Amino acid sequence: MNMGGKAPPSTGGLAPAISLTDNALKHLNKMRSDRNEDLCLRIGVKQGGCSGMSYTMEFEKRENARPDDSVIEYNGFVIVCDPKSLLFVFGMQLDYSDALIGGGFSFKNPNATQTCGCGKSFAAEM
Repeated sequence: MNMGGKAPPSTGGLAPAISLTDNALKHLNKMRSDRNEDLCLRIGVKQGGCSGMSYTMEFEKRENARPDDSVIEYNGFVIVCDPKSLLFVFGMQLDYSDALIGGGFSFKNPNATQTCGCGKSFAAEM
């Protein structure tokens, strides 16, 4: 049965564990090319922040990825996430806005039961 158009996603119909909006992808690719290294983005979660858990996000060299990391490839851009953090961010979408107020990266996390006003921390019932 041919639906025409795009090829089916290689993930077997599952949405990626973490997805990026076009704006986020563009901005991350620009940041990465400014540094001119083969970098991936590590997304994680740590205790702290106004709601109990806060997001961490940093570039790291791809060879530093740990064996138990989940590796999510998104249009050629690689995101790594440790297994413990992945429980909290599974299904999350990362967005980016260059608005003067409230701009920057934002996390749309379906697992968050509460988020704080700054959008950088959350609480989850597990």
